[in-house]
Amino acid sequence: MSLQLAYAADFPSTADTVFILPTGTTELPVTASADLPAPARQYVADQLAADSKLIRVNQYSHHHYYIVAADKKTPDLTAEALRKSGHQLHALLKADKVRELYICDLTNTDSGALPLAEGLALTSYQFEGYKTDAKSKEAPELQKLTLVCAGINTEQVQELAHVLDGVFLARDLVNAPLNKLNAIQFAERMAEAGELAGFHTEILDLVRIEALRMGGLLAVNQGSPEPPTFTIMEYKPESARNTKPYVLVGKGVVFDTGGLSLKPTPASMDMMKCDMAGGAAVVGTLYALAKNQVPLHVIGLVPATDNRPGGLAFAPGDVITMYSGLTVEVMNTDAEGRLLLGDALAFAKKYDPELVLDFATLTGSAARAIGKEGIVCMGTADDEVLSELKKAGNRTHERLVEFPLWDEYADHIKSDIADINNIGKAEAGAISAGKFLERFTDGYPWVHFDIAAPAFLTAPDSYRGKGGTGTAVRLTYEFLKGKA
Repeated sequence: MSLQLAYAADFPSTADTVFILPTGTTELPVTASADLPAPARQYVADQLAADSKLIRVNQYSHHHYYIVAADKKTPDLTAEALRKSGHQLHALLKADKVRELYICDLTNTDSGALPLAEGLALTSYQFEGYKTDAKSKEAPELQKLTLVCAGINTEQVQELAHVLDGVFLARDLVNAPLNKLNAIQFAERMAEAGELAGFHTEILDLVRIEALRMGGLLAVNQGSPEPPTFTIMEYKPESARNTKPYVLVGKGVVFDTGGLSLKPTPASMDMMKCDMAGGAAVVGTLYALAKNQVPLHVIGLVPATDNRPGGLAFAPGDVITMYSGLTVEVMNTDAEGRLLLGDALAFAKKYDPELVLDFATLTGSAARAIGKEGIVCMGTADDEVLSELKKAGNRTHERLVEFPLWDEYADHIKSDIADINNIGKAEAGAISAGKFLERFTDGYPWVHFDIAAPAFLTAPDSYRGKGGTGTAVRLTYEFLKGKA
């Protein structure tokens, strides 16, 4: 990440500083006003009396900013309000051309500096892109955040920095177009991340994928002029506390035209470079875990290809044999992600996993159901695991909505000529997709995350920004850190 995070025991009196004030503050603490002239102190007091939540004082040589912590129902919502305050503060810092900011938490809990820094850092993200104009490539003004707070330490600040690096890696991958990130390039980027962070990567090429008879991945790839890849990432520190690995599976469709069941272009196919956001979330999470040396054995699996209508493209009505041996009648070639994931989920069984989590921009049904405000999940893991995941989602504000996987939904994917078909009814589309995946998860607990709505945003949304959001990296890291 371009924005550096650091910890310090104190801050210079002439530094650009933001103070987080307790809810209900009416008078400035001495720490936050020692060098303010009387008129400035009175100005801030008047603003606090007027219930202002973000106050700026220009002292010419430096700036002071004051954020009043929100009074929310839960600590999780209070932290989210501070992330959003970080987003709002970023606009002022940009206008004031602030290069380095000190964050001083004066609340009673000492818990505000980290989420405020998180919101600032996530807002500051810029995709470097491919512009050639020198002005457009200028570095952002804000270069460093230094957290000053008795309740945190250097290790916590560094941990947050590495998690944000994982989010930014995922965002960069999602924002890259197909001609800059095909399946082979995607696999190579994951291998590069492994070299930087300290996890092992193995890339299976077309020959090995054919030898394994991964029929779902191979079928989707048939219309592409470029070969598929299947990337295996493994982070196994000597200090790992789990005997059976956690396996993360990510959909890696680097571009989805819909195949012969062609998507319409406006507001659909034109942003389908994001269809590998599940795979990006997996590598982003592994990067954060490895950089922070979390003592947990974790494996990532990312099958990757684009889905095109050319050449020998698979067609509606085709019957394919999956890696597991199950046969699938293809009723719609735009329901391709579940075919890749089915092979990867069946492959995951070889690791005798403790738990398997899969991430995919899978269905418009999930997006329509709950919008960009949350993530649809469902699975066979026990209630304790799902409860822990939901709590991690609340802490990171990547909130989960659990959908049912009742037996009756299996009727939605019945086929007359194969074991199952690859698309359900008009109703409950996200669930029938999950029911399809469930058929490949025999022998281990599993949770599926449909991130179709929040993974890629077409308009700015607070600190999540526009474009790739890196959705599910912070959630999954928080959950797995808890398991360690």
